[in-house]
Amino acid sequence: MKSAALYITTVLIWGSTWLAIEFQLGDIAVELSLFYRFAIAALLMWLYVAYKKPKMRFNLVDHGFFVLLALFNFGLNYLMLYWAQNHLSSAMTSIAFSMLLVMNIVNTRLFFGKPIPKRIYTGAVLAILGITCLFWPQLQQLNLSNSAFVGLLLALGGTFVASLGNMVSVRNSRKQIGVLQGNAWGMLYSAIGLALYVFISDVQFNFTAPTSYWLSLLYLSIFGTVIAFACYFALLKNIGPEKASYVIVLFPLVAVTLSSFYEGFEWHANTFAGFSLVLLGNAIVLTPTKRINAFLANRAVARRGPVPS
Repeated sequence: MKSAALYITTVLIWGSTWLAIEFQLGDIAVELSLFYRFAIAALLMWLYVAYKKPKMRFNLVDHGFFVLLALFNFGLNYLMLYWAQNHLSSAMTSIAFSMLLVMNIVNTRLFFGKPIPKRIYTGAVLAILGITCLFWPQLQQLNLSNSAFVGLLLALGGTFVASLGNMVSVRNSRKQIGVLQGNAWGMLYSAIGLALYVFISDVQFNFTAPTSYWLSLLYLSIFGTVIAFACYFALLKNIGPEKASYVIVLFPLVAVTLSSFYEGFEWHANTFAGFSLVLLGNAIVLTPTKRINAFLANRAVARRGPVPS
């Protein structure tokens, strides 16, 4: 029951953060919004660290990887995804981000030599076909002046950067660095890096924004960053990474539903086909071959009906 509650909480929070990001766009520069988000998240993480008192001293090499974690998982990836939502609805961005599953598997092969099961190729092809269906009208006008196509490139680029961050996290885990410690340092370095970027760029500090901006910022910082990651990592411990990873398949369902109600997201034939293919592809990626074969065998038996006695 505890795992079920954690699972539902993670899916609902991460599925709704895409809509919350919409309220971050327009009034305050994206870079500044992200600095506010990770400054709040880092403060909360370090308050928790002060309470739990885990080991927080690491060597320079480990701190170098914490900086990479900040860049890939808590910095550049979010910048690109926020920029993408200037061109796309929250639904489309969340669906594109679900390609993270395929990218993680490919990068795990490249960086750690882990073999890629054959079903992954099938899932990847279906997911790519799905993205193609979703963005077919924009792909027909293939040029960088097309706003939706620019958004797609930014979303996929941000997803790839996030995958690199996941590889850094895997490295840290193999070095016996706890998730709490790694995330606390990563979020701190992210807040520092974003602050430096704001200072050296033309971005001006601004606190003038509607109430919806500040409420969504608190939601993204507290729920979307601190609580959702805590729930997800608890799931990793309780039910294992394969089952826990299904949240990446399910949160686009939440994002698309919310976008349909609040953003007027319109469904067309290519939308239905693309969304279905992406979900199917990701489900195949996450489902062991034995389960797929057992499912197909059971379906075949059911079609034949009971054996006469």
